[in-house]
Amino acid sequence: MAGMRQDSPYVITISRQIGSGGAYVGRRLATRLGISYVDREIIQQTAQRLNISENAIASRDERVTTTWRTLLEASANKNQQNYVPPPINIPTDNELYQAEAAIILDIAKQTSAVIIGRGGNHILRGNPRHLSVFLHADIAFRQQRVQALYHLSAARALGIIHQSDESREGYIHMLTGGDWANARQYNLCLDTGVLGYERAVDIILAAAHARFA
Repeated sequence: MAGMRQDSPYVITISRQIGSGGAYVGRRLATRLGISYVDREIIQQTAQRLNISENAIASRDERVTTTWRTLLEASANKNQQNYVPPPINIPTDNELYQAEAAIILDIAKQTSAVIIGRGGNHILRGNPRHLSVFLHADIAFRQQRVQALYHLSAARALGIIHQSDESREGYIHMLTGGDWANARQYNLCLDTGVLGYERAVDIILAAAHARFA
């Protein structure tokens, strides 16, 4: 399919379970549509707005951080000789979410894009030029993918999957009140384990053309 008219920007947000291929599908989708793929850029811009490091943002990505200050203090005290006090302006989870939300809203106004995660479906829920997608797959499929991508044992991959699901669900619920895995939160839900990645891209493209063209 050819790229769509650019009379006004449109945004496709992709929420995903780890191991369901969200990043791969998002990049393929953006390439075929000829629009921006936005993921790491949100971390970079958020770090600039809050005046903290990108690594600090990435370590808190889509998870509730109840031990944030403790971790900083422990890190600072590893070497008392070179002690550096932890920063005063440690953003709360809500402040971090609000900063990312402002960036996502700015992107949606300025350019057509595929945006990965970070509650984008909730942030842009009132935008008529927005298509929200949720990608999921069964545990066995996701376990195999995580094992292959990160060269992990089956047990370790399974542990990461459960931890990621729990973290993302808690993060979205706390900050938006929404149910991260509830199909009613999205315009389109796809099982990539059944469909495969390329077929999932084709279906999202068809939905985008139907909604925006």
